[in-house]
Amino acid sequence: MQELNFPNYEFSIKRQQDKALIFDEFRKKWLVLTPEEWVRQHVLMYVLKEKGYPKSLIAVEKLVNVNGLKQRFDAVLFKNHARPIAIIECKAPAIKITQEAFHQALRYNAQIGAPYIVLTNGLQTYCGKIDLIKNSFSYLKGIPNYKDV
Repeated sequence: MQELNFPNYEFSIKRQQDKALIFDEFRKKWLVLTPEEWVRQHVLMYVLKEKGYPKSLIAVEKLVNVNGLKQRFDAVLFKNHARPIAIIECKAPAIKITQEAFHQALRYNAQIGAPYIVLTNGLQTYCGKIDLIKNSFSYLKGIPNYKDV
């Protein structure tokens, strides 16, 4: 798989018939190793190992109702189990991070209510903070550490 702009992590990968599978430590199951899944696994390990988010406070690919449609967000980071901190939207490395990806994350976040939004394709990662009081959005230099949120 393509090298990403995240640290290198050890993943369990195996072949089954003609597909590569990766073991998801969060969902505790083998998944088809698509380019988007490769990015998702890297960003999850990054927030766990580098940013200090506890594994128990990271939700991966859960359903959210968006305008009456069931959608799946890539990941949500929580603080104290009940308070969402950040929503993470992943794309494959070949997919550019566009305004549409940002709007997709905002639609999911309208149901989640997290103050931070993270968009990544593994090569570019954008993180921003929503200020509901000022009704503004500002980009950050990176994903905040767990202890700082």
